Amino acid sequence: MSSLDPPDDDLPAQPQDIRIPLQAIRGRGASTAMAHRFAKDQREREDDGWNHPRALGRAEGVEQGGTGTAQDGKPNGGGAEEGDAWGGGDEGACASPSPATRVHFETARSAICANDSPDIFFELSVNPYRGCEHGCIYCYARPTHSYLNFSPGLDFETQIVAKHNVAQVLRQELAQPRYLPRLLNIGSATDCYQPVERDLKLTRSVIEVMREARHPFSLITKSSGVERDLDLLAPLAAQRLAAVYITITTLDAALARRMEPRAAAPHRRLRTIRALAEAGVPVGVSVAPQIPFITEDMEQVLEAARDAGARTAFYTVLRLPWELDALFREWLTVHYPQRAARVMARVQDLHHLTDAQRAAGKTYDSDFATRMKGSGLWADLLRQRFANTCRRLGLNREREGLDLGQFRPGLLKGQGSLF
Repeated sequence: MSSLDPPDDDLPAQPQDIRIPLQAIRGRGASTAMAHRFAKDQREREDDGWNHPRALGRAEGVEQGGTGTAQDGKPNGGGAEEGDAWGGGDEGACASPSPATRVHFETARSAICANDSPDIFFELSVNPYRGCEHGCIYCYARPTHSYLNFSPGLDFETQIVAKHNVAQVLRQELAQPRYLPRLLNIGSATDCYQPVERDLKLTRSVIEVMREARHPFSLITKSSGVERDLDLLAPLAAQRLAAVYITITTLDAALARRMEPRAAAPHRRLRTIRALAEAGVPVGVSVAPQIPFITEDMEQVLEAARDAGARTAFYTVLRLPWELDALFREWLTVHYPQRAARVMARVQDLHHLTDAQRAAGKTYDSDFATRMKGSGLWADLLRQRFANTCRRLGLNREREGLDLGQFRPGLLKGQGSLF
């Protein structure tokens, strides 16, 4: 090197492959469109060394601090504060801009899904949507997007599938002579009041069919959008045909913004509980899932929900099936890197895993008897906290009783068409 050349001490001697740190994406829970378990190819973002500030500065027409490239090949951009979708961030860390949401329309062949899991209180479910724009990082339904050839990561919250004919199909199924009414839940897999429902009104159309048939149902949501349908829910609730459950994972708005980026803020969900209760709709609160060292205010959530009008409460512990394990670890790396190992170790404790199971990389036990509440010492302590708080607050731990005897399938015959 000539003595006249500028020093190059801080430049790589040659291009090197450097892993690009994960970044939060404004208004999204996942940070990557990670490959699903059926994918043949897996891709990772890497820096080959040419994005170094000094190297970029030497290239004519290229400004220092380029945008980088996202996993799908689109520019990352940058500079937006995390949480802008909620009206402003609170962490001071830059976040990538959010990819747009795309809605795909599906012609459903069936509307009712039967459930044979003994640890779930309902036997049937109806889900008007696949995928959920709320983007909850812990959502157990994320791996189902793999069957659609979509990523359980960003695709789950940006590629939404809407069953445009769900109400017509439901009407046909309820009118079948062989159909017997059983406990039915709307929105068991993905939120039935996610943002797209404002325009499509598929959930409202499902409730209208249930009303016509006098079929009892419950629904669960994190959205204040359920208030729109109080004109349907309140009269049905008065006849013991409807109940609503609102999920409030934490009262910490900053944590909720990271964990459930496009769901209603915690204080807004409490207002929804109050609105439902004042309209005479039996409403319960779900404090699920409980995530060790992340959601630490279960007692405060239960008390606030009770004060707002909730009658019942239930919880589950975090479970991480299939790709959700890696996805949740990514989220911890982005938002809580210093406690990530501690959180995952306690999740394994909650599921009472053996040393051999931990060494094999197992995160939770999928056994029906224990997967929802966990087992072992730490699960017992959590169970005691919940039970003692519900007892003190007078919250019922049983689901609201609904009347199956009012079902009248004959009211549906001859109404509507299948497609």
